[in-house]
Amino acid sequence: MILDELVPDVRDRVKVLGPIEGEALIARLEQHHLDIVEPLEHLYGDGTDLAILARAVVDVVVDAALARPEALRLLDRRREIDHGWFQRSRMVGYVCYADRFAGDLPSVRERLDYLAELGVTYLHLMPLLKPRAGPSDGGYAVADYREVDPRLGTMDDLEQLAGDLHHRGMSMCIDLVLNHTAAEHPWAQAALAGDPTYRRFYRVFPDRTQPDAFERTLPEVFPDTSPGSFTHVEGLGWVWTTFESFQWDLDWTNPDVFAAMLDTVLFLANKGVDVLRLDAAPFLWKREGTDSQNQTEAHLIVQALRGLVTVAAPGLAFKVEAIVAPDQLVTYLGAHEGYRPEGHLAYNNQLMVMLWSSLASRDTRLAAAALRRLKSIPPGTAWMTYLRGHDDIGWAVSDEDAWSVGLDPASHRAFLSDFFSGSHPGSFARGEVFQHNPGTGDRRISGTAAALSGLDAARAAGDEEQVESALRRLLLMYSVVYSFGGIPLLYMGDELGLPNDPHWADDEEHRTDNRWMHRPPMDWDAAERRHDATSVEGRIFSGIRGMATTRARLLALRAGADTTVLDSGNTHVLAYARRHERGATFLGLANFSDDPVEVGADVLTEVFRRRPVERLGSPGVSLTGPGVRLPAWGWVWLSDH
Repeated sequence: MILDELVPDVRDRVKVLGPIEGEALIARLEQHHLDIVEPLEHLYGDGTDLAILARAVVDVVVDAALARPEALRLLDRRREIDHGWFQRSRMVGYVCYADRFAGDLPSVRERLDYLAELGVTYLHLMPLLKPRAGPSDGGYAVADYREVDPRLGTMDDLEQLAGDLHHRGMSMCIDLVLNHTAAEHPWAQAALAGDPTYRRFYRVFPDRTQPDAFERTLPEVFPDTSPGSFTHVEGLGWVWTTFESFQWDLDWTNPDVFAAMLDTVLFLANKGVDVLRLDAAPFLWKREGTDSQNQTEAHLIVQALRGLVTVAAPGLAFKVEAIVAPDQLVTYLGAHEGYRPEGHLAYNNQLMVMLWSSLASRDTRLAAAALRRLKSIPPGTAWMTYLRGHDDIGWAVSDEDAWSVGLDPASHRAFLSDFFSGSHPGSFARGEVFQHNPGTGDRRISGTAAALSGLDAARAAGDEEQVESALRRLLLMYSVVYSFGGIPLLYMGDELGLPNDPHWADDEEHRTDNRWMHRPPMDWDAAERRHDATSVEGRIFSGIRGMATTRARLLALRAGADTTVLDSGNTHVLAYARRHERGATFLGLANFSDDPVEVGADVLTEVFRRRPVERLGSPGVSLTGPGVRLPAWGWVWLSDH
């Protein structure tokens, strides 16, 4: 066995860690042998001496293990014992840009009490590694993986923030872009200068022959601002640029790229990062005649990275950013024909889309059909459930799901774009279309959760009745996010009902990207009103904080178990149940309707052996009859005694 031959040398090198730490590392290397070697052999076995490659990557791993700070090694030990540390029901995530939240990383440290008050235990800071100057796709065009954006601070500041979070029992997630670097990255600049080693780090072609062949089947990601998938770079050739012209795609067929990115992952792990969001993972491997997404090799790359990283930093988790079809989504959590450890966490994009679809249509039949069809994920993994993020919302409604409930899929997707852009008659939403593609009819949507829920329009009209309805809608959807299963993510400002940023286009770098409308700066004046129970901010904040507090006490909401979507007997009501292996049972009911509804007793008896207890719910919920009465846009969490 290839790695077995390296064990004597590794054992000698790790003696400085002491017999317990050293032998633990050896045991992990042996345990994950197949998770490492089999993917590497498939990826690089044809043109590479696998023994040399294995030695190179194991050297990277051992170097990182020797450099790992003691505090992080202690955290590793805890997480090796508690494999499901990220699955606990107390896990609640908060997503923000550091500068928009607090100004810089030292200032984020000063705001941790605010996050603790909100019940947050997991902080995801959006791209903070050094970006290129000028437009940078929101920070996803990274010019240096080993430096923090100087406007935010330094790598030392990041380490100190991680230490503060760990002291509070919180964890930190940051983004790592795997698919591409900025054109200004040292690797790209070396390639441009003629260095053959780094020239091979990128997908570069001498003429349009191969790019034209690839583009016959490649979809455009940003058709408005960056049509096509290749950019001509003077002195280099045609560079593959999936996203923007300044984002050069790495060539993962080159094992040197794999080794360099492995080193990068471990460098960041040793700075105290707990979770790495692997950006654009589905795009890593290109194949002519396909859309060059979700190729088998992309999964193998993540599998090999996870196996190697686990040897040096077993406390690090991977969150795979894969906004793909539901059947493909679960594979990024290792749910293949046979389980292969891959990502620990993945976004439940399907739940997000179905919540907005139900809100617009006042009908949960599509949501029930789509969520029932979502495959189970491996027990040691978890969904990230969310209502919205930094990105636009795309209508990932499958044709199969739509037809199954009598909807024309293209018409429904068009309806959702019309509704949430505010152009549909009677719409309360105030979003905007992002990246309209006339060829496919695709129209994604930008807007804050408050704006899409109707709060912006209601406040502008001074209509208190509609303000009330909008608040109920927003809390209704977050009630599902916090209880459907997995780790709930709260995007910055949603806890206060922040509106669309009216000044988003004032920044020249943002002017062509209306996603900045739903990335407003934190309004700390609004946050001061969070303790005023009569204010909009106070009502939303206390509602979401209550969800976090109640969630932490409900064993059935721990990740790692399946969620069952039930027949509620009412097209307006989404009903879903969870059961922990120790017997704890949960039922969530959510009424996507402008009117009160009744849910029959048969739904309760399907889940519970005796009358359940209301743990949390919107005002006006009644359990006095045999069933449950939900007010307009009302919701309730029920559990056993």
